Amino acid sequence: MSHLPISLVVITHNEANNIARCLDSVPFASEKLVVDSGSDDDTVAVAQAHGARVVHQDWLGFGAQRNFASTQASHDWILVLDADEFLEPALVAELESRLPSMLQSGAAVGILRRSTWYMGAPMRWYRPMVGEKVERLYHRGRARWTDARVHESLRFEGAAEMFEAPFHHLHNPTLPHKQLKVLRYAELKCRDWHARGRAPRIWMAPLVYLAAFLKDWLLRLAILDGWRGFIVAHVAASYAIYKRLRYYEMHRNPGSIESARDVLLRHGLDR
Repeated sequence: MSHLPISLVVITHNEANNIARCLDSVPFASEKLVVDSGSDDDTVAVAQAHGARVVHQDWLGFGAQRNFASTQASHDWILVLDADEFLEPALVAELESRLPSMLQSGAAVGILRRSTWYMGAPMRWYRPMVGEKVERLYHRGRARWTDARVHESLRFEGAAEMFEAPFHHLHNPTLPHKQLKVLRYAELKCRDWHARGRAPRIWMAPLVYLAAFLKDWLLRLAILDGWRGFIVAHVAASYAIYKRLRYYEMHRNPGSIESARDVLLRHGLDR
């Protein structure tokens, strides 16, 4: 199989169980780059065994870590995946067919469709997990990640091309995994709000859960995925309200920021 002048870039921390599947799913990339932030499992060894060049970088936050990774790639065109994501053969074939012309064009990004597995099976109706459109292929001279600590996005100038076949995301293996991630992501988001001096708006809290739940359960069609849909809508709504409650605490008691950081570090939820 011929290689294309593109770098697959994956940022990792303790992803030994996922990284091989991710790397092996992109056979056409002439470079596979893993930027690791200090894994204490076998992530680095597994990645190297599956053809990746591994670079260490202490954790900078999601946006900054991705931008650092872009500077380490050997090629201007970058395909970025998370370790728990992988391409299916149909998308590999589509990319191999269309990428040669795209790489020579003035396009800035390629938009891929992501299909998410939740509780051991793919979601069928819930819109954010069925064919979600995400910018994962980009020219580093025409696109850059925002510097957000979490929920970063890719900003770009130029044309975008859409690909049809999906890639897959193996969502958190269990609800405990998800709840631990909620704690970490909420803390990072609240730190961003605190740094910007955002008002806490605690008066909105009673409405946030209901609005977020109904948006996902009805408007985004989670209701059609049965009890899994109910659970995913509840978890999303709980995250929405918890962020606001936690941020109110930060605003009222700034000392809680370092106190929470200490306990999250002890439990491996901060870096």
